[in-house]
Amino acid sequence: MKLVVFDVDGTLVDSQAMIVGAMGAAFEAVGLVAPQRSDILAVVGLSLPVVITRLLPDDRKGQVDEVIEAYRDSFASRRIEQEAPLYDGARACLDALGTRDDLLLAVATGKSRRGLDAMLDHHDLHGRFVTLQTADNHPSKPHPEMLLSACAEAGVAPKDSVMIGDTEFDMLMAASARTDAIGVCWGYHDAATLRAAGVDVASDYPELQRLIEEWAQ
Repeated sequence: MKLVVFDVDGTLVDSQAMIVGAMGAAFEAVGLVAPQRSDILAVVGLSLPVVITRLLPDDRKGQVDEVIEAYRDSFASRRIEQEAPLYDGARACLDALGTRDDLLLAVATGKSRRGLDAMLDHHDLHGRFVTLQTADNHPSKPHPEMLLSACAEAGVAPKDSVMIGDTEFDMLMAASARTDAIGVCWGYHDAATLRAAGVDVASDYPELQRLIEEWAQ
């Protein structure tokens, strides 16, 4: 049995507009200038406290908790109006992989469990994954604990597991956990950054499915 572990934001769902909008609104809500879009996108995938700490000016680090609360409120209000869409081909890929009796699917994400559950509810994806690892109970990526916990809960050794993600943080986490990794170039870090980690990079979901199936052989 082998384990395929998916990141969420930038890998399964296109949450870019929601994240950038919510982050800008959060900073403005506490009287700060919104970060540059490029700066926000560069840290997507890390846990929220780490993201906020990196984005805050040095003289405002004491406002981390305040900005986190404002971000969560802003993001939740946007979700009420519209959940981030799945990337084209994501559902078909999950459907195809889910029919195989030699693969298990899992999630390891920097999202909170509340945010992940909302995404799974909206897209009717509950039951697709044997284990769900979130930022609530683990150090931020690229620390390997989240991925190692996914392997342990699934009962699959790290050497028989692969991390699917769109950021360098996902690739570094996989390297630390001693799992394989495959990058996707439609998320927050470009293909060159991902390839620098020594992994194959998919340009779309059909190619990702092919790479996973080849890896599983």
